[in-house]
Amino acid sequence: MATLTPVTTNRIGSHLPLLQLLPTDTQYSWVRGGDGLVGWGEYASIKVSGKDRFDQVRAWWHQQLETFSVSNAVHGSGTGPVLFTSFSFDRNEESIAVIPKIIVGKKGENSWITWIGDGAQPLLPDSAPDFAQQNFKWQQGTLTEQQWETRVAQAIARIDKGEIDKVVLARDLIATSEKTIDARPILNKLSENYPATWVFAVDGLIGATPELLLRLSRGMVTSRVLAGTIPKTGDDARDLALAGSLARSSKDLEEHEYAVRSVADALEPFCSSTNVPEAPFVLHLANVMHLATDVTGALLESKHHVDAFALLKSLHPSAAVCGTPRNIAFDVIDEIEGMNRGRYAGPVGWIDARGDGELGIALRSGQITDREIRIFAGCGIVAGSDPAVELAESNAKFSAMRSAL
Repeated sequence: MATLTPVTTNRIGSHLPLLQLLPTDTQYSWVRGGDGLVGWGEYASIKVSGKDRFDQVRAWWHQQLETFSVSNAVHGSGTGPVLFTSFSFDRNEESIAVIPKIIVGKKGENSWITWIGDGAQPLLPDSAPDFAQQNFKWQQGTLTEQQWETRVAQAIARIDKGEIDKVVLARDLIATSEKTIDARPILNKLSENYPATWVFAVDGLIGATPELLLRLSRGMVTSRVLAGTIPKTGDDARDLALAGSLARSSKDLEEHEYAVRSVADALEPFCSSTNVPEAPFVLHLANVMHLATDVTGALLESKHHVDAFALLKSLHPSAAVCGTPRNIAFDVIDEIEGMNRGRYAGPVGWIDARGDGELGIALRSGQITDREIRIFAGCGIVAGSDPAVELAESNAKFSAMRSAL
């Protein structure tokens, strides 16, 4: 009989903020407002592609779980062995899932550590890291601003012809550094500037997403839908007026309704009931304001075997990052966007041994490759969209990552 690998979870006392615990390499994070999970070291990983990529990762995760002997003194979501995942937007691109060797979690006043192996409980650093200054030079991405505006105009023309209701088009920018990029100061700055977002890191993809695609915890499902955006000005009175205009904008409300309906429809087969508020609220971030709706549901008794992987298959890609109708929008993106998204706009987060988890949409993000980081921003195009306005919105969304570098 094969020897099982020990996995131990213990409660711990006070410690540095989660993101300050991360070492120089192999960082994994899912942190919001100081709570969440961070991990480091790689016990095992898998890279997959194809339309069955969620099933491939689930099967591999279950195989790994069968090799563990788990001692969990804490229990609850995010304790015990945890899988960090970053799925591609396009099924044909590469997705990755990683089991960290060490994970530290925090929820409110409770903190815990999980480690793999028969060694003693790992010691955590007790002093904050001293980050070196990083300098970046910017260059245009795949398309120039004018080229991207032309693509937006092409999308609007197809919407006006009735081919499609909504499509999301993204663009990128590239920054280079003289030295290998250290993700840690960027993650800490994102957390400081955007505490209402989920700050994530998986295999070089880092960011601060305001959009929670899925939280599954003990049969309860939550998804935060964002669609409809307006840049902030920095003037409180002016921004308050802009928030009111956003909440009344027929163009933005139409865009938002497509996104909400796509999520509600995806969850309906799995839930005994879903709660969809009649009207969105305005989510205020440091750089932009979004129309937001929290969709919630309870799994059917007959569906309590359903895990995060099954829900992700149904939810992704939502209208918030793809469009409506979904299949047609996906084809339009493939045809006219002119950019490889990689894992941008794909599901990113964690899944535990019970199949519960939290995963966001990888927005306000960048992919680090040695001395280069490629950052992304996308905009929902509907009838009434204006290419120049969409370009300004994309630049406002870029500012989250640009200001953290």
